[in-house]
Amino acid sequence: MPTQLAAGAAAILGHVFSPWAGFRGGRGVATSLGVFLAILPVPALLALAVWIVLFLSTRHVSLGSVGAAIAYPLMVAWKGPQDGYRTAYLVAACLVAALVVIRHIPNIRRLLAGTENPTIDRKGAKP
Repeated sequence: MPTQLAAGAAAILGHVFSPWAGFRGGRGVATSLGVFLAILPVPALLALAVWIVLFLSTRHVSLGSVGAAIAYPLMVAWKGPQDGYRTAYLVAACLVAALVVIRHIPNIRRLLAGTENPTIDRKGAKP
């Protein structure tokens, strides 16, 4: 498991801080989902369910992403394996959640200010 966590961390960090894009990249949400689906599928699917509920109820991808990131360590604590790597899983989940939230700070500011555009308006069209 430490090898899987290290490889997953490398994939997430490589996506968020891509050397081919001047060490700027994405928010790390989709990559994190893929990594954690492979390592801890049940907590990852539960966090995905949180993302879906938040996105469908608010139409804000960023709010779903932040909510799922915050929920993920809780899901790992609740439904993660009870083995010798439990602490490593929880630490990795907390670090990735913190990274996702930090990368979403501009979105969080816009959400709080009420200026974040929804991905899809209520009629189903892009704004």
